Amino acid sequence: MPFNHHGNRSFTGVSIDNNAPAASGVYGLSDARGWIYVGEAANIHAELRKHFAHPDPFLMAHRPSGFTFELCPAEHRVDRQHQLVVELAPIANRRA
Repeated sequence: MPFNHHGNRSFTGVSIDNNAPAASGVYGLSDARGWIYVGEAANIHAELRKHFAHPDPFLMAHRPSGFTFELCPAEHRVDRQHQLVVELAPIANRRA
């Protein structure tokens, strides 16, 4: 199942600050063509801010325009990330 309560938000500093929680969960970065990356973090807000401020070369080349997230407890994050990667096949996760 895709992200629960999927709501694509603009991948900008203001949107991250206004919409991303400082809580445990999984998140996805996307553009108009599809999913770029699915990650997991103890603090979704901080992780998205890190991607925004200091993108790795792959993200710089693919320029995400949106993000979404789903809250989940720490003990389920990695499993949920794996489920989403299998289902959504984000291009950055495939290169790993």
